[in-house]
Amino acid sequence: MKKKIVVAITGASGSIYAKLLLQQLQVLQEQIAEVGVVMSDNARDVWRFELGDESYQNIPFKIYGKTDFMAPFASGSARFDTMIIVPCSMGTLGRIAGGISNDLTTRAADVVLKERRRLILVARDTPLNLIHLRNMQTVTEAGGIICPAVPSFYSLPKTIEDVAMTVVNRIIDLAGFEHESYRWSEGGK
Repeated sequence: MKKKIVVAITGASGSIYAKLLLQQLQVLQEQIAEVGVVMSDNARDVWRFELGDESYQNIPFKIYGKTDFMAPFASGSARFDTMIIVPCSMGTLGRIAGGISNDLTTRAADVVLKERRRLILVARDTPLNLIHLRNMQTVTEAGGIICPAVPSFYSLPKTIEDVAMTVVNRIIDLAGFEHESYRWSEGGK
């Protein structure tokens, strides 16, 4: 069965993760029924600063406004399978943990949790304080998955994109997609 995915992009550092994830979702389109994207104003600013371009304007999926509560994934009846927040700011995580639905990202996350579907938060902040950790615990206990944007190096990545892809491949695995990526102890390593 094809998946319906929501990708939310917040203003945390790590725009490369969002860009690479969206590219990979294009590659996996035979496994996807629909992708909806919501992006904060800060996300656009950080994207421009970190990636040096405005390629977010060319996202090949439907983009919804940050307060568009008429977006299909603002309701559980639309049956979106998975929501990925990448990168996920600590402010967004805190609002989700507190049940505050003040924009489309937090409303969609609330819907995904109440419907017992998959919510993946790609947290991109360090160090973490006790409030962050408690918010992560709350979201985890509610059924969410905290996937820190921590790259792996056992695949011997050569470029920044290769390093970031180790995180994106993990996100894709957590979302339940079938795809090719480096697997530990496969390939003679």
